[in-house]
Amino acid sequence: MSERGARRRSRGTVVIDKDRCKGCELCIDACPPRVLVMSTEVNAMGYRYPQLTPGCTGCTACHLVCPDFVFSVYRFPAASPDARSVGVTG
Repeated sequence: MSERGARRRSRGTVVIDKDRCKGCELCIDACPPRVLVMSTEVNAMGYRYPQLTPGCTGCTACHLVCPDFVFSVYRFPAASPDARSVGVTG
């Protein structure tokens, strides 16, 4: 798969607040592309927390199932079908 194809399918990404996580692993089970894995380290509360590996599609499944609001979802701007690269010349 090309980088361009991977970017086209990704609608966004997530940021994980590892210190809020209690290690329930609901996000791991809910992630369709299976890009979340549990860390080998623990947070300040003593829980293992999820880590993001490459391939996140920004689907928000992790955010929707998380009881501790660990995930912040950031959407990429939707590209217009008419979008074109514009060069500026001097």
